[in-house]
Amino acid sequence: MADDHARVQDFFSVRAARWDTRFPDDGPAYAAAAGELGLRPGGTVLDAGCGTGRALPALRAAVGPEGTVIGADLTPAMLDAARRAGRAASGALLLADVARLPLRTGTLDAVFAAGLISHLAHPRHGLSELARVVRPGGRLALFHPIGRAALAARHARPLSDDDLRAEPGLTSLLTDAGWRLDTYTDEDSRFLALAVRTG
Repeated sequence: MADDHARVQDFFSVRAARWDTRFPDDGPAYAAAAGELGLRPGGTVLDAGCGTGRALPALRAAVGPEGTVIGADLTPAMLDAARRAGRAASGALLLADVARLPLRTGTLDAVFAAGLISHLAHPRHGLSELARVVRPGGRLALFHPIGRAALAARHARPLSDDDLRAEPGLTSLLTDAGWRLDTYTDEDSRFLALAVRTG
């Protein structure tokens, strides 16, 4: 586990300061995906693996001033970048492993997770932990601002059915972790899987 944490932190620490400038046009896609969580004023939402906090303003807008927004990330440098960008005004920033969250069971209405699943050392365990902190009927958004094929092309690798975000495998993974896949969108312009907490 420590080696997995170090690998993730090493990867993101050296990229944190320039992360937002590498992907300057993603803001509207983040806002649109956050809008599909169905959050209401006064709601409670976690941005799991929040990085530089690009989703936090949209999540804050959805739950309003009475709601609770938490951004959790494993990499201090990414949270520092979120603070420098002024996004701490939209939510509380928490240095935490999303596979072991310091949150009470069943307290959240929803979780937003952009690009998270491919960085989880143990995806089923991580998704189970997200299910633990969400109330039954709450929602999960697994998001990426480009789809699987576009991302594979960006990284010069073939598109594979073994990808964690491929629909059949993701459906099974979510089910095993306490979620039910509700909608699945995989287009060049975005990836969005919306799931509902079962039980």
